[in-house]
Amino acid sequence: MKVENQIIVVTGAASGIGRALVRRFAAEGARAVVSVDLNGEGAEATAAEVGGLGLKADVSVESDIGEIIETTESRVGPIDLFCSNAGIGMGMDLDSPNEEWQMSWDVNVMSHVYAARHLVPRMISRGGGYFMNTSSAAGLLNQIGGAAYGVSKHAAVGFGEWLALTHQHQGIRVSMLCPQAVRTPMVGDSVASAAAAGDGLMEPERLTDFVIEGLAEERFLILPHPEVLDYMRRKTADYDRWVGGMNRLQQRLSGVS
Repeated sequence: MKVENQIIVVTGAASGIGRALVRRFAAEGARAVVSVDLNGEGAEATAAEVGGLGLKADVSVESDIGEIIETTESRVGPIDLFCSNAGIGMGMDLDSPNEEWQMSWDVNVMSHVYAARHLVPRMISRGGGYFMNTSSAAGLLNQIGGAAYGVSKHAAVGFGEWLALTHQHQGIRVSMLCPQAVRTPMVGDSVASAAAAGDGLMEPERLTDFVIEGLAEERFLILPHPEVLDYMRRKTADYDRWVGGMNRLQQRLSGVS
């Protein structure tokens, strides 16, 4: 997919990766970019930078997703590319409250499901469409110190796979954006952040280069950090060795043995 002349929706657009995507899509000549965020003022501020539409929405609520889609298609036009980018990092371990696990599931997984549920029939009826869902390298490799994050991001990749293998012949294209650490407000000083940043922090603007390239080639996996592919190969080549190595890394980062 070429971004030029496309109508695009980006969730989590008030900051970080989402804001960088909105700016880049606009610079690439998108017909319109709709910025969505729970932070409505932030979404509107991002939208104002590119002359787009800013909408407040809670992506964990299906009716909000439905309203985003309906508002965009009635006010702007048919959505060509929907970027489910909003995500959260909570539910660090076994003692984390159930509410954090549930919220991780709702934001990191179900928001993708809701978007597809409401958009796939529309897209099929007009010949196809594209979803780019932001997961993480954690969705392929798991996450030290981020239990609910790693689990939910794995599920996000699984749903993206299902969506593609079920509807590809009907013109539905899917990419999963799976970066390691990117310099966003989500990156803190936790063990999880330290593990993710082992290969360095990427600027959001740099990440968008890989997005544009990956969309143009319609790749399922968009990997801004190419070393992730090597890590995946090592993982699948010898799972026991990989688990042992990750456990040693966890001990080192957390200072326990």
